[in-house]
Amino acid sequence: MKQTIMLLSVGVLVVACAVACSKPDSQGVEHQAITTEKLEPYECGTITRLHTLGGVFLASQPKPEDIVQAKKGGVKTVINLRHAAEIKDFDEKQVVEAEGLAYLNFPFEGPAELTDAVFDTVREHLKTAVRPILLHCSSANRVGAVWLPYRVLDGGLSYDEALSEAKTVGLKSPDYEKKAREYIEKHR
Repeated sequence: MKQTIMLLSVGVLVVACAVACSKPDSQGVEHQAITTEKLEPYECGTITRLHTLGGVFLASQPKPEDIVQAKKGGVKTVINLRHAAEIKDFDEKQVVEAEGLAYLNFPFEGPAELTDAVFDTVREHLKTAVRPILLHCSSANRVGAVWLPYRVLDGGLSYDEALSEAKTVGLKSPDYEKKAREYIEKHR
């Protein structure tokens, strides 16, 4: 009987941790964000595109309340790939820092702004920033673009495997895909 109760308790705890980000905790208790070994869909507030892998949450644009919820889910660092002027509804840096999270901004819009320096910087921070990380742009298209070389060069995936992940995350732009492929070829 005690073993059954203990197993049920452990099961409830595991489920509670797995959904911590998608269900607000009225007591304000901080939870651990899940860490997966394969790319999986995830839910956090109203974020429309969200996947997780290895302590990195790959997302479309969060709202201020989503950032609060992500913190409750354990997120420690937010990496924004958008220019500040693109986010008209709120000051993201202010919201993130008010929550006590690290905020990093490496903006690019369009293939001309997606330079080797952007790839280098994002890759470095994906390796060194305090995890869990919430990496986002508007639709997750840019997220997929920077995720592709990170997974090939730092994650050991084949190009095709990484491309599949990047497209699952949100990569849609053939121009971003081309820039990522060129960067990978230069840095192998």
